[in-house]
Amino acid sequence: MKLGIVGLPNVGKSTLFNALTKLAAEVANFPFTTINPNVGIVTVFDERLEKLSKIIPHEKLTFTTVEFVDIAGLVKGASKGEGLGNQFLSHIREVDGILHVVRCFEDENIVHVAGSVDPVRDSEIINTELLLADLEHVEKGFQKIQRLLKTNNKKVFQERDMLQKIKENLNKGVPVRLIQFEEHEAEFMAQYFFLTNKPVLYLANVSENKYPELAKLKEKAAAENSKVVEIMSKLELEMCSLTEEECKEFGKEFGIDEAGLKRLVKAAHALLGLITFFTVKEPEIRSWSIPKNTKAPKAAGKIHSDMERGFISAEVINNEALLKIGSWAKARAEGALALEGKEYLIKDGDVVQFRFGI
Repeated sequence: MKLGIVGLPNVGKSTLFNALTKLAAEVANFPFTTINPNVGIVTVFDERLEKLSKIIPHEKLTFTTVEFVDIAGLVKGASKGEGLGNQFLSHIREVDGILHVVRCFEDENIVHVAGSVDPVRDSEIINTELLLADLEHVEKGFQKIQRLLKTNNKKVFQERDMLQKIKENLNKGVPVRLIQFEEHEAEFMAQYFFLTNKPVLYLANVSENKYPELAKLKEKAAAENSKVVEIMSKLELEMCSLTEEECKEFGKEFGIDEAGLKRLVKAAHALLGLITFFTVKEPEIRSWSIPKNTKAPKAAGKIHSDMERGFISAEVINNEALLKIGSWAKARAEGALALEGKEYLIKDGDVVQFRFGI
């Protein structure tokens, strides 16, 4: 999955990016430090795969990854090009989900573009610019289909009605992801890339002192069917240079029981509707992220397109069951492996071996 880190300037996006990826993105106390997006691919540790590696012979252990894109700070008027806004908005179109960083800390040494810290107001500035950009996208859609209306094609009129519904909702401040669409409208949506259709996870960049306005941000997120993850990005960055044991001790001191990346990835997986399955075919044991309700052939295609095209069946067992039995060979001998066909929906935690032929 590809997640774009967005927010106002000076809210801690690049610091968070550095903490998550342990890369060296430039961090500075002025707007637009980041012009070209910083990209980092992060390994997502999964203790279930680690446990499977203890009982399955292997030469290579491969975890799934997340690609983080640190996009420059947006400002009011971005949809009209302010602060190189059009360029930055185009970067957002390329990601699967949005990590919206909101400043929830006071620091007189770090300027705030609006002059004060207000998490709800700040988040609304970004959301409004995304809404305005989508309204412009709707107008371009109307222009595209206008010349086709004279054909009296039923689908053209359906697409026009869908765009009208989107426009009315956007004007009311309702993002595309919260609009209820009919089944026939879903096929039209595939050709549009609305920014507000992307799932959003709010990242509250907090300090040791809890910011009182954080509760209002959580209320706002809940109303949007979203969530807030609290991360002390500055502290997380300091912890990057520590060993795992030192991190645990350091975390206890500040009441952090789980690394920010782990909490973030869990929330992001839920946000994007992703699950994880495992393959244990020698010489590699590996985890894969796929959308919920993915059928077995499509999951096989995640590994290689030939496996999807030539899919025959899948041998499946839950990871916990496999750990209890102790080996893949023993699970097969005991008849614990289920042989599933093309309609099987892969479940979170499944261990799978695909059978295919070209």
